[in-house]
Amino acid sequence: MSKAAENITGPDLALLASDEPPACEIVNDGGTAPFLLICDHASALVPRSLDGLGLDEAVRTRHIGWDIGAAELARRLSARFDAPLVLAGYSRLVIDCNREFDDPTSIPTISDGVEIPGNRAIGAAQAEARQRIFFAPYHDAIEALIARFRARDHIPAVISIHSMTPIFEGKERPWEVCVLWNQDPRVAGPFLKNLRDDGDIAVGDNQPYSGRDDYGYSIQHHAEEPELPHVLIEVRQNLIDTNQGAARWSERVARALGPALLDDRSIYSAGPNYRDGPTNRDGPTNRDGPPNRDGPTNRDGPTYRDGRS
Repeated sequence: MSKAAENITGPDLALLASDEPPACEIVNDGGTAPFLLICDHASALVPRSLDGLGLDEAVRTRHIGWDIGAAELARRLSARFDAPLVLAGYSRLVIDCNREFDDPTSIPTISDGVEIPGNRAIGAAQAEARQRIFFAPYHDAIEALIARFRARDHIPAVISIHSMTPIFEGKERPWEVCVLWNQDPRVAGPFLKNLRDDGDIAVGDNQPYSGRDDYGYSIQHHAEEPELPHVLIEVRQNLIDTNQGAARWSERVARALGPALLDDRSIYSAGPNYRDGPTNRDGPTNRDGPPNRDGPTNRDGPTYRDGRS
């Protein structure tokens, strides 16, 4: 029986059987890096009880169901830095681990124009069961790792790994790596500089999504609120949708991320000392591509436009 299934009883057992993969996976649990990695949309799996949510596998494994390539990228970064990693175990179409539970896109009925039949008539009790079985264990695992860092008197950084579609509404996205952040530049600032200094990476600074938007959950809950250093990284999916591509881009990301996390250990000091530094509150600079300010806000209904973070 999987760890996730050990405490599942009654009606919940019908949702996730004991022989199915757990709701989350922890990789390199004893990693020695001073930070942890998380991957909210690591998997396209749907539990057997939900019958594929009424979708063919070919549809479920498109970008609407997960962040293509993100899990492999995160695993490689975990190995590269000896960092603990938490990966969500099931599709964002079952429940999105990067949304508040009351967000209408938490359990979407349509995503990028694709109707999700298995989510159409879901009731409150069913939604709460999905939260208990798939959402809560993932976030509990993140909290437990952070608590272990704190028990060693260390304040960890939280690095969230995502991927984005190469085309949105028929327009190609020029960015290869995008850095999402809000008011805390401790990791994002040097990471952006290092990416640009590479000279051959199209970098998005809060583009095409922005860390200043309010639709996410994981970074806000686990890092922003407790004032831990953090950043959310998006890599374009067509660059990491093969093992070869993930290997290449994990090294490119690592070359920029490593110094940002390891060269200046003062970023791990207690308290919001970053508030005395530059915060770039006037918005993204985005020197490497055109702005996309008409992007997916979409707060009027339970839909996704294109698999946002």
